[in-house]
This record gives sequence, C-alpha cells and structure tokens, in this order.
Amino acid sequence: MATKVVMPKLGATMEQGTIVNWFVKVGDRVEYGEPLVEVLTDKVNIEVEAEMDGILLKTCFEADEVVQVHDVIAYIGEEGEVIEDAEGGMLQQASALSKSGAQETAEKFVSKKQPETEPQTKIRRTPAARKLAKENSLSLETVQGTGPKGRIQKADIEEHLRYSLQKTKATPLAQKIAHSNRLDLSQIQGSGINGKIVRDDVLKYANVEKDVSVHAVNKTAFTGMRKVIADRMVQSAYTAPHVTLTSEIDMTNCVNMRKELLPIIEKQNGYRLSFNEIIVKAVAHTLQNHPAINVSLQDDEIIHYSTVNIGFAVAIPNGLVVPVVKNANQKGLAAITEECKTLGSLAREGRLLPDHMKDGTFTISNLGMYAVDAFTPIINQPEAAILGVGRIQEKPMAVNGEIKLRSMMALSLSFDHRIVDGAPAAEFLTDVKDALENPYKLIV
Repeated sequence: MATKVVMPKLGATMEQGTIVNWFVKVGDRVEYGEPLVEVLTDKVNIEVEAEMDGILLKTCFEADEVVQVHDVIAYIGEEGEVIEDAEGGMLQQASALSKSGAQETAEKFVSKKQPETEPQTKIRRTPAARKLAKENSLSLETVQGTGPKGRIQKADIEEHLRYSLQKTKATPLAQKIAHSNRLDLSQIQGSGINGKIVRDDVLKYANVEKDVSVHAVNKTAFTGMRKVIADRMVQSAYTAPHVTLTSEIDMTNCVNMRKELLPIIEKQNGYRLSFNEIIVKAVAHTLQNHPAINVSLQDDEIIHYSTVNIGFAVAIPNGLVVPVVKNANQKGLAAITEECKTLGSLAREGRLLPDHMKDGTFTISNLGMYAVDAFTPIINQPEAAILGVGRIQEKPMAVNGEIKLRSMMALSLSFDHRIVDGAPAAEFLTDVKDALENPYKLIV
C-alpha cells in the first residue's frame, strides 16, 4: 500500500509550510533518508527526507504552494501501485516511467473505472492548473479537463491558451506582447485588416506605452517568512506595552581590547572577534545578575529562566532569523565568537534548524554595521526585553576635564512594561554600560 508523505510540523509554532523545491521527480526511486523536498517553515528552509524506500508515485503540491501541517504532500510506494487520490474517491495508478507517463497511465486507468457522465458539483482542478489559470486571468469554466473525473490539469490550461491564441487573428508581434504581459487576446478589439489585432491594439488595451517594462509592477505574495515576521511583529507591538531606554556607551576600551584579542582568538579557532560577540558576552554576563529581566509572560504566568540564552538577529534575504547562543553566560569570548560565526553562516545559507532558534531568553538586534545611531527594537516575544545596538562613532567627549575623541555607541533597551518595571530595566542597562566600558571584567 502506498505511504503518505505529510507536511511535517517542524516547530511548536508552525502551522503551515511552503513547498520550495522537489528534489525527486514523480517516477524516480527514492531511498530512506534521501532528501525528498525542501520546505520553508516559519523562518528557515528545511530538507524533508524520505522515510522509506520506494517510488515517488505522486506529488500533491508544486513549488511556491502553501500547505497546512499534516496535509498529504506526496505518495511513496512500489511501481504500478494503486493509490487513493488526495481528494478521496478516485483511484490513480502510478508508474516509474516519468511524471507525464504516470499521469497518462492514471488517466487511462480512471477512464475505465469511472463513468464520464458523473455529475460535478464544483470545478475540479490541480493546484498547478489553478495557478496557471490565475496568472493568465482565465476562467476555469471555459476549460475542458482531461484528468480523472474531468479534473483540469496544467496541460489542459496550456492547451486552451495555445488554442485561443491560434483562433484569434493577431500579428506575431501582437501575440508576443500579449503573451509576455499575460493578456487574453480574445478580449482585445483588432483594428487591422478584417479585424486582425496588431501591436498598437495590445498596447492600448494594456494601457501601457511601447516600453512596457518601464511601467511593469512586480507583486510578491505576502506569505511564508515575510508573513510570519509581520504577524509576530504586530502581535508584539500591540500586546506588549513597549518602553525604550537609551544610553550612550564609551566603547574606547572595547575597541582596544578587541585589537589585543583578535590575533589570539583567531589563532585559537580561526574566527575573528567582532563587537557583536563582545556585546553578547556583556549582556549575558549582566543578565545573570538581573533575573527580573530574564523572564517571559506565557499563559498568564511569568516564567523565570535559570539559563541565559542570548538570541542575535541575522538579516537574510526577505527577512531575518534569530539564532540562539545557549548558556552564553558560561562561555568565554572565544567560544561565543565561534558559535556566533557558525550560526550566522548557517542562517545566511538557509541551513538553520529549528533547534538553533529555540529557547531564547533575551535578544540583541545589532545595526552597528549601518549608518544607524539608535532605534527602537520590537520585543521578540515571549521574551521580556530586547537590546538595540547602533554604530560606533568617534566623538569629542569630556574626559577628566579634557576634550578627547572617544568611540561612542548608543544602546536602546525595549522592555515589556507588563512584567518589567522601569527601575529594574534602568539598572540592567546601567550595568551593561559598565560591562562594556570596563570590558576586561568579562575575561577575568
């Protein structure tokens, strides 16, 4: 019996995933543990592995389609095995020849088993057919399906579009422009001989000038990582009353310490110490002495954490992720540097695992590499606070009655005023300032 492959739940908050790419084609043999499909979860791409040996008999979704967790996404079995259709009721036979061969065999098999006169209560179509029809502004009611039970398939949409193009009198250039702009030629009135559609008719219909690309508008679906980030930011901003405290830090001693430690740490593990790792260490060192900040609010309970796990925001294409350095207060600068660099690389390569991003108790958002002096970060719930880090700049400062150039940096602490009061937050920020201005305490 064919085995169902379902969309796995890869995290406590995951409700749906997006199919990114199938590594195996229908009809190919797969082995246990072999990567089967790439899935975009809340914030990371995960390779889902096959859990058995066999033939990939059928895929139920294509790339860019969003699937709810536990929904069937594919079937694996033996060659020629009969499987039940995802919508239930119809039977489909698969072969290992090719995707098109499997589809053709299934259609022949179904045609023998099912009467063609069976009434339809809704338009049956595959996800790929629906997507292609939507892209071409085509009503599915005008398309005859050739799949099981009259289901409209992608090939039916493509054939319908080709037929419509041939049936409509239009010049080759007009057809090319219409196709590239996804316009239905049957809706355009031709001004040429015998009503033939010419280039200007298409451009006029589309209400664009000859250089169509100048006026082109790209639209991106508000799904996947971008949607998850948006939902969480809105939830945090509207449920947690944010209060932000800002302090200016003299980083001159940190700058000098980093210069001294750079060759030592790089020789030890091959990684270059950055200010981000020094800040992670300073925050973790301070947080262990401020248990009132190392908390979260969950289900009307304040959770007091015994561990200090520091998350740091990493920008990736179309969003950001927050890998976590666990037990950061117990690690030295060399270990923190190695862990931060490794997690950062995994994040930018899209290879972070859910375990790399869970159990955070405090988050740092560092924009010091940009021309940003200070900003108001949004709390990474359910945590109670987040620290925003600005750039380091040399400024003239008064030092012991003299004006000197010092390396200055702004820190912005946003905290959830429901569970953290102003005074404890101010004390915490003051101690972080002291740790960074006297950084040698961190290595004692």
